[in-house]
Amino acid sequence: MTYLYLVIAIVCEVVGTSALKAAEGFTRPLPSIVVAIAYAGAFFFLSLTLKAMPVGIAYAIWSGLGVVLIALVGWTVYGQALDAPAILGMTLIVAGVAVLNVFSKAGH
Repeated sequence: MTYLYLVIAIVCEVVGTSALKAAEGFTRPLPSIVVAIAYAGAFFFLSLTLKAMPVGIAYAIWSGLGVVLIALVGWTVYGQALDAPAILGMTLIVAGVAVLNVFSKAGH
């Protein structure tokens, strides 16, 4: 269940951050409500994750995958450009998360 909670936390964070762009400085009510609910869900499920996973590992996975997913949302939804260095950086983030999960004993 730990990884399921972490995935839910990541999805909530991505939804919240995507809605934050749409909220336009909290001037649009519906996206602003989505931001608040999604961030509350993100932190709730991250807190459940931390019952069984070290905070450093959980946060590295949460923030790393969140960065990559938000960049992809920015590219697909908001038409924001991703150049070669951005793609390389995101590839390195994903590789780092994979190394943490496959080779590190710190999270187990």
